[in-house]
Amino acid sequence: MKIVILDWATMCSDGDLSPEVFGEFGDISVYQLTEPHDVAERIGDAEIVLCNKAVITKEIMDSCPKLRYIGLFATGFNNIDIEYAAKKGITVCNAGQYSTNAVAQQVFAYILDFCSRIRSYDTAVKNGEWESSPCFSYFPIPTAELNGKTLSIIGFGSIGRRAAEIGNAFGMRVLVNTRTVPENCPYEVCDRDAAVKNADFLTLHCPLTADTHHMVNADFLRKMKSSAVLINTSRGAVVNEKDLTDALNSGTIAGAYLDVLEKEPMSPDTPLKFAKNCVITPHTAWAAYETRVRLLNIVCENIRQWLNGTPQNKVN
Repeated sequence: MKIVILDWATMCSDGDLSPEVFGEFGDISVYQLTEPHDVAERIGDAEIVLCNKAVITKEIMDSCPKLRYIGLFATGFNNIDIEYAAKKGITVCNAGQYSTNAVAQQVFAYILDFCSRIRSYDTAVKNGEWESSPCFSYFPIPTAELNGKTLSIIGFGSIGRRAAEIGNAFGMRVLVNTRTVPENCPYEVCDRDAAVKNADFLTLHCPLTADTHHMVNADFLRKMKSSAVLINTSRGAVVNEKDLTDALNSGTIAGAYLDVLEKEPMSPDTPLKFAKNCVITPHTAWAAYETRVRLLNIVCENIRQWLNGTPQNKVN
């Protein structure tokens, strides 16, 4: 059986993972990245293709008649024409819930960064400010406790639930807004407006849909407290970047922490690049070594189960 990996570079850092784990299933061809015009040629007569962000269209599937299985190194599958794959009898499997702990952890790294100001105080110390202080404790930069603050979570999948658990452990009031009201939810479930208006920290964990595209816009941001912080580790297009830039620069909200942008890699003219009180990380929340090992194991198990006739994580 022939297996093609189209974008292995999205999975490893300095060779810390090996694609050889897929050798048990057949002969592997590995490409670090693949341009759109090379996808069909590289798949060729392979039965299995594995990818993260490479786009596989109807035309590509028609050009690769032996293709039977598409495995994703990701939860999202908007880069695959899953309906046409189903018509062609091609199974598509994703890797859900592999990044729950890592992404929730990064959400709280952002929150703690904002409240404890460790980066700012480290800079102050290294600039000699503590040395010249008349008092043993030097604290000109305000800090805050999380206990009693309101954490609003929009989207209550596995990452949203984990973020809620961590917030609750810190003594935060947790508000949940989600399309489907969860049964026996231990947290307060509310409509979107209530989640937005009451948040001290508002974290997005919703999928990108027609309803959520540019959900965070000027009207949304005006409803937030001026002291509130927005966090996005979901999908970049959930946020209207121009409106968020304006809100940050005008002081409509106090800050934003973003791990995703509408265009990735980031465009040099992204308006948020120099916005006030905006921290941007380059889509790293999912990328902890342990998380990627878990992802690799899920993708392997998906293939194994498909070959056994009992596909798991099938999205089409």
